[in-house]
Amino acid sequence: MSFETTLLASLAAVALALPALAEGTIKVDDAYARSSGKAAKAGAAFMMIQNQGDTDDRLISVSSDVAARVELHTHKIDENGVAKMVRVEEGFVIPAGETHMLQRGGDHVMFMGLSAPFEQDATVPVTLIFEQAGEVELEIPVDLARQDKGGHGSHSN
Repeated sequence: MSFETTLLASLAAVALALPALAEGTIKVDDAYARSSGKAAKAGAAFMMIQNQGDTDDRLISVSSDVAARVELHTHKIDENGVAKMVRVEEGFVIPAGETHMLQRGGDHVMFMGLSAPFEQDATVPVTLIFEQAGEVELEIPVDLARQDKGGHGSHSN
């Protein structure tokens, strides 16, 4: 085998290994999805995203086939003191060694134009897309009865 062939093979092996190594840096815990009822056209998902790596990462996008649109959202207080939900196009930074909460009344995944109602104990397939770690696929359980544990308000759809 020539030097060039060996070098190319080595580079290819390293390139293929990097996504697998990066993917292990993101850990998702306590995920759940909900909507406000059977007739709801929107729903949301909440979770704890932990970056176990040595460098910051960013959740830049999310996808799922359960809705016409799936976006990253947060709540902002306007000049009248009213909380409004807004899309976060730049995504959410997940600092190295830290946890970022997606929670009711704060940052969350928003599903708009649901293709079917969220039903208790079903699961919602979701792909989180990170700048460094790439895609992380989840099956998020639907929990319509779950109450907010953090006292950060509720999410209404």
